[in-house]
Amino acid sequence: MGKQLNIPVYSNENSKDVVHIAKQAMSTAISKLNDVVILDTAGRLHIDEALMDELKNLKTSIKPHEILLVVDSMTGQDAVNVSEKFNEDLGIDGVVLTKLDGDTRGGAALSVKKVIGRPIKFAATGEKMSDLEIFHPDRMTQRILGMGDILSVIEKAEESFDMEQAEKLEKQLRKKEFDLDDYLLQLRQVKKMGSFSSLLKMIPGMNQIKDLKVDDKEFDKIEAIICSMTKAEKRDTRLLNASRRQRISKGSGTTVQDINKFIKSFEMTQKMMKQMKNNKGGMKKLMNNIDENALKNFKF
Repeated sequence: MGKQLNIPVYSNENSKDVVHIAKQAMSTAISKLNDVVILDTAGRLHIDEALMDELKNLKTSIKPHEILLVVDSMTGQDAVNVSEKFNEDLGIDGVVLTKLDGDTRGGAALSVKKVIGRPIKFAATGEKMSDLEIFHPDRMTQRILGMGDILSVIEKAEESFDMEQAEKLEKQLRKKEFDLDDYLLQLRQVKKMGSFSSLLKMIPGMNQIKDLKVDDKEFDKIEAIICSMTKAEKRDTRLLNASRRQRISKGSGTTVQDINKFIKSFEMTQKMMKQMKNNKGGMKKLMNNIDENALKNFKF
């Protein structure tokens, strides 16, 4: 993870003395002129007195500026109990809540804050590093109430989308039809924002729709299908006869049925894009046609 983030990591696998390792890490950081040091201690699901004493000794010896407790929000009452005990013994300064994309919908966030009276500083809504974000209480409240979190969606889009590339794509769409190369470009841009499931939960009203399921792995499958096509096939899906679809199926590790399903969906998207291009009121007309019944069928 340190390599992925381009952050130096110090470790000493030959020692089990946590305080000694931490002091070595501090000395190494000072010698390399690092201005921030994060000490990542061993995780624990339940209160372990031996490990707790270890943390007390670490705090006394290192005197950290800030102590953050990482809590799994899916553990419910255990998360509250662990937070309360850690705060009593160590005096934590804040909490990092993980797995907030689950069905708990922030219940743990409310409980932990109420019991220990410390701020929740960061929240993780997925497994990727990009899913770790600053915690905004007002936005979590909106999610709990099913009102969505459009501000977070906008922020993710601003961070992930290449505006120059988006403008270039817009100009291309004005001159030609929307093809699979354009589709792939948009798909990759959106994937940078995180999982589709977590994004949908941020859209107002989506939490109210039952059985709304999006399997992110299906989008990897779509990417593989498109990448297995020739340039001519990406420009014109009408070229995709039975033999071509079998070839693409073998190249992408999918089935012909997967390809048929995707192409049918893509051609519907093409028609919508053409309607938007030719009709200034196209987007409004499309949005008016979307109702709850249509959204219930949005499954992959």
